[in-house]
Amino acid sequence: MKGVVDGRIVAVTGAGNGIGRAHALLFAQEGAKVVVNDLGGARDGTGGSAGPAQAVVDEITAAGGEAVAHTEDISSWEGAESLIQTAIDTFGGIDVVVNNAGILRDRMLTNMSEAEWDAVIKVHLKGTFAPAHFAAAYWREQSKAGNQPDARIINTSSPSGIFGNLGQTNYGAAKAGIAAFTIIAAGELARYGVTVNAIAPTALTRMTEDLGGFDGADDAMKEALAPENISPLVVWLGSAEASGITGRVFGVTGNKISVGEGWVYGPSAERTERWLPGELGEVVPNLVADAAPNASMAGTRS
Repeated sequence: MKGVVDGRIVAVTGAGNGIGRAHALLFAQEGAKVVVNDLGGARDGTGGSAGPAQAVVDEITAAGGEAVAHTEDISSWEGAESLIQTAIDTFGGIDVVVNNAGILRDRMLTNMSEAEWDAVIKVHLKGTFAPAHFAAAYWREQSKAGNQPDARIINTSSPSGIFGNLGQTNYGAAKAGIAAFTIIAAGELARYGVTVNAIAPTALTRMTEDLGGFDGADDAMKEALAPENISPLVVWLGSAEASGITGRVFGVTGNKISVGEGWVYGPSAERTERWLPGELGEVVPNLVADAAPNASMAGTRS
């Protein structure tokens, strides 16, 4: 029986370990040809090795699938362009881009260095924009040539970016930016036959294994938060069946899938003339008191 992405050409960034690896393996299992990107660095982005990407490629090909390794830095303009070109040169095109690559350099705001801020923003946010840019340019050319694509961009946000997590101002800001990027890009690229969605996953990987709540996880928790639980939604979003879904951010934890409903305005106060600063001391506290609290990292309100 054919898989849901049979014959589709997919590029997955950060696919040498964790969630990205699970994505690449399941895409291949479901019939896709996969470009496995990974710089092969440490969790903080330092270092590099072709080993992780090639190991995933070897696993895919050993199972009868088709895959090629790509080990350049996709947060660089040249590396992102070469990612898309590798798919085109190797497999004849590109149908799906999964932007998953990421690093962590957690620090409280008062202790965070400029380098720690810049590195995380670059890998996550520019590392989403740059591959999407070159893929979108290719799809636009295809559309203008009369070959309307049925293409997908699937980004990776985070509960930290949507709901906020202490010690992650850099990571959370990048992931919030990715959520907004997803919504905007979905509107811009619809005319070219491209859908753009994002996931905000919770999983136990080398990125999260020593974070609060994950360290010391028992076997049941490890199973519930396995990276492999995230990938079925991503693979389905990359399929032809998902052509009507765009501009959405999905929460994925274990076997639970949720649709994010985004920011909405709550209680408001309005009058015909401009407010004076001295008048707002009676207005704003009442608005906040009437408003729902911000959601927790679990995406719920107490």
